[in-house]
Amino acid sequence: MCAYKPPSSSDDGFWFKTGLFALLAGLAFWIFQQFDSGKKETPLPRAEYPSASSAQCLVPDEILPTSTTGVIVHHTYYVSSYSEDHEQAEWVAYELRRERLQQPWVERSGAFRPDPQVRTESATPRDYSGSSYDRGHLVPAADMAFDATAMDETFLMSNISPQVRTFNGGIWRELEENARDWAKRMDILYIVTGPVLTRPGLGQIGFNRVTVPAAFYKVIYAPQQRSAIAFVIPNAQSDRPLMEYACAINDVEALTGINFFPRLLRSSDAHLKATVDKNLWPISSKRYERRLRQWNRE
Repeated sequence: MCAYKPPSSSDDGFWFKTGLFALLAGLAFWIFQQFDSGKKETPLPRAEYPSASSAQCLVPDEILPTSTTGVIVHHTYYVSSYSEDHEQAEWVAYELRRERLQQPWVERSGAFRPDPQVRTESATPRDYSGSSYDRGHLVPAADMAFDATAMDETFLMSNISPQVRTFNGGIWRELEENARDWAKRMDILYIVTGPVLTRPGLGQIGFNRVTVPAAFYKVIYAPQQRSAIAFVIPNAQSDRPLMEYACAINDVEALTGINFFPRLLRSSDAHLKATVDKNLWPISSKRYERRLRQWNRE
């Protein structure tokens, strides 16, 4: 016959010690998880997401700017210079070709993930969670919609930078869409895009302390027309016309400390970096009106 037996004082001591040990173990595990989650967030095998080596990369070396970090990451259709201090690229460089833009678009990937090619480990999607900032593409996904691999690689976190939503979906979108119009008109463009990391930012986000840039730049060179234009735009909603942010390449070099197209533009081409002819880069007024009427309100 089994009868209820009140716990003895020795039993009380045993259960108290056991409970205390379990509590401390659980607390230690929670702390470890919080510390470890930033850089180890659901790592994906390299085999699942193959990235290009420099030998497989299809971006011509001569279009690359100088790097202030020395960390060059090659993917199939774009190259970047990664800044570990800011957990994002200081620039991405790629070709925008008419023939690629005229091909049917592949399905949008949407698979944001850390970049396995960054040896110091890139930011993670979780860094942006709850931040109110968009995961803004530096190489636009739409520029790479001609190929599944090209599209997929734009969702690597080394190609992502924190952007104000109405900037990303507003004036930055307008600039990207105009750039595609220019490529269709001029046949080929060499584009370098990045955040301005040499000026105070808007703070940091996430476990990895990703810098929120105060502005972004885009430098564009049309080799066949031997014409160039650049833009520096604050990371904020804007109602101003896009061309008010246009500038010469020299202005962006002075701001960022980066030398753009050093292998293409020699001293004899100094005028291409020092001036900009806005008339050679027509923009869509209807797109600007749509930004004011719709995109800035979304």
